[in-house]
Amino acid sequence: MGYNRADFNMLSVTEASERILSNFQTTATESIPLIACANRVLAIDIAAAHDLPFFDNSAMDGFAIRAEDTSASPLTLKVVADIPAGSTPKATLKPGQAARIMTGAQLPAGANAVIPVEDTDFHNRAAGTPAPKTISFTKAIEAGENVRPRGMDIHAGEVVLKKGQTLKPQDLGLLAMLGISNVQVHKKPRVALLSSGDELLEVDAPLESGKIRDSNSYTLAASIESAGGEVLRLGVAKDTRASVEALFQKAIREDADFILSSAGVSVGAFDYVKEVVEANGSLIFWRVNMRPGKPLAFGKYLDKQFIGLPGNPVSAFVGFEVFVRPVLERLSGKLDGNRRRIKVRSAEEIESDGRESYLRAKIREENGIQIARLTGHQGSGNLLSLVQADALLIIPAGVKCVPAGQEIEALLL
Repeated sequence: MGYNRADFNMLSVTEASERILSNFQTTATESIPLIACANRVLAIDIAAAHDLPFFDNSAMDGFAIRAEDTSASPLTLKVVADIPAGSTPKATLKPGQAARIMTGAQLPAGANAVIPVEDTDFHNRAAGTPAPKTISFTKAIEAGENVRPRGMDIHAGEVVLKKGQTLKPQDLGLLAMLGISNVQVHKKPRVALLSSGDELLEVDAPLESGKIRDSNSYTLAASIESAGGEVLRLGVAKDTRASVEALFQKAIREDADFILSSAGVSVGAFDYVKEVVEANGSLIFWRVNMRPGKPLAFGKYLDKQFIGLPGNPVSAFVGFEVFVRPVLERLSGKLDGNRRRIKVRSAEEIESDGRESYLRAKIREENGIQIARLTGHQGSGNLLSLVQADALLIIPAGVKCVPAGQEIEALLL
């Protein structure tokens, strides 16, 4: 798809995001072992194959009894069985009988309640202590007391996890309880990541005049992984067409789901990324009406979608959060996006230039109200202010001044 001069008018953030997202579809699915499923996205609903608990069991250490035997007080019952967790009870309780039972152990037939050991006259609780011959107590017990009945938590056939959920540690525990050893999930989106610019140094290189260390590759790689993607690190392209094209070709060979670059997409004389994309595919747009991050490019290199972020560290981060994270969520089939928006009040007057702006801020609750304060100056190279922030305040397009105390939207980091 080509472009025309009209496309070079700056798009709104919403228009740009919609154009980008319309070009991406959810990845294929795969079945992987449960142990590898943390933070993966479910591709199917999960229904329970059986009840949980699978049998009536004791909610505490004590004695399984018949509740109807407790009408008399005081009461002495004969202990006829000892039931540890993991065993199948063989005894059937008759009137006047009890069985010592451990937490989680299956109730014996005839029992319908459990009296805690501390409510009886049996006080020796040391490990290895044999069960007493009898127990006495004065407390009346109702049927079902201290018992976890079969199906109390989950009934067979009940959907317990939904397609599109990101699997949390507790979800894996539940899948294990249900005996699900392999899980159908979406494949991780594979992102080919490159930086561009002769000014960039490796992180361990000594600083030189006119040079800066390449921070974007670290920030963006970690952001991709936090969004559930897999990073294919292509490295840094020099400010030559041949160097840029070589890394783009590497992305094709690696079969990435899309290519993500930082820098090289503005109007500089040595910014070759746009030129390489145009010569081998199409450039759909390259400017968005936002601050920071106006020079944002989207197009296609051969058969791969391409997103070009600005080179300034904060601009690259904001561009990722606004445009790239939603792409990764769509690719991975994620329905529970992990960036939440809330309403806050500005602690100070904020001036803007009329573009849709994403400003770094710290949020604190004061008298039940979420109050936001900017974290230092908002220059697009001030990464420290981003480190200190826990949200991005969203100033709508056309707004040039937000009075102190006004309610605005914040994107939580």
